[in-house]
Amino acid sequence: MAGAVVVLDNGAYTAKVGLANQEEPRVVPNCVMKAKSERRRAFVGNQIEDCRDTSALFYILAFQRGYLLNWETQKTVWDYIFSKEGIGCSLENRIIVITEPQMNFPSVQEAMLEMLFEQYHVAGVYKTTAADLAAFNYVTDSKERTTMQTLNCIIIDVGYSFTHIVPFVLGRRVLEGIRRIDMGGKALTNYLKELISYRQLNMMDESHVVNQIKEDVCFVAEDFKEAMRVHQCEQKRKEVAVDYVLPDFTTNKRGYVRIPARPRMDEETMQTVPLCNERFTVPELLFNPSNIGIQQVGIPEAVVDCLKACPWQAHRELLLNVLIVGGSAQFPGFLPRLKKDLRALVPHDLEVSYICPKDPVRYAWYGGRKVAKSANFKELVYTRDEYEEFGVHGINQR
Repeated sequence: MAGAVVVLDNGAYTAKVGLANQEEPRVVPNCVMKAKSERRRAFVGNQIEDCRDTSALFYILAFQRGYLLNWETQKTVWDYIFSKEGIGCSLENRIIVITEPQMNFPSVQEAMLEMLFEQYHVAGVYKTTAADLAAFNYVTDSKERTTMQTLNCIIIDVGYSFTHIVPFVLGRRVLEGIRRIDMGGKALTNYLKELISYRQLNMMDESHVVNQIKEDVCFVAEDFKEAMRVHQCEQKRKEVAVDYVLPDFTTNKRGYVRIPARPRMDEETMQTVPLCNERFTVPELLFNPSNIGIQQVGIPEAVVDCLKACPWQAHRELLLNVLIVGGSAQFPGFLPRLKKDLRALVPHDLEVSYICPKDPVRYAWYGGRKVAKSANFKELVYTRDEYEEFGVHGINQR
């Protein structure tokens, strides 16, 4: 029964979770947090909203370098999610659709299956990737008569630890064509921390606040070299430069951009951080990771390299269906820049078309919900009976 199925897009930064019969998932931080102001208490998931002072917030992450390695932390988060405080139901005797990273290690897959069956007593597991679910959602949303068996598309998943380029030809992932760039939201936040700490104010312990600054003010420059002329022209500098008012955790729990024309009465006593080229040099790493010494290509070049591993007959359709998902794809200017750079790299006779959903963070979860409601879903599930007969290795034979 579809209503009994739990869908969990288990990301490195947030977990998107809900029942297949619900319209929207809950988005929960996939980590345990500790605050300087309340040292004895660990905050899990949305409990962080109860914390009075989130300065110097310390994250204990379940994922390290994009892979699930800290099982104790992950179990703490899952215990919270599958409780009354979380989604309001347990996993016992339910089927779960759960995502894992691309090219996940067999040992991690086995440990996850063992935990789900042995500790959470699930009835069955369908293990997949966020890219597969995004592709399924794209097919079901398509107005054309595309089916999963005829789908040709490229998924660009700009995540927390990595950016993955995943090609699908005739509905199947082309494993040789998958490309990974070691650049995502976490690296961007860390780089912004270093820039602010070196130029303005020591914020190396303020990951939570700096992440909010990144979300509030950063954008992708369509022409990076031209944007760097900001310091040569006073008019351009005025257009880019902003003052970011830091939270004081009494009147403001989140910072904001100061509006010069409408100053607030209490702003004179509040701490501010002036930002200029930091606003666009940080997201630029998605297009030029070598700016901070990571010897890898950017997203447009990775897409072209991915195409080379796919059959040439599919190139035209692949470039007509470039789907962009992931939290770091939400920067203003990201799509125009990607269009411009990729257009310059592919043959002129091939058209390039992009699809960027309104909600790229939850897009894969919506795909998981649709998979759980599909007619042949039961055939995909690795059941408890199969687990007891074949163990953790049996799922790889499917």
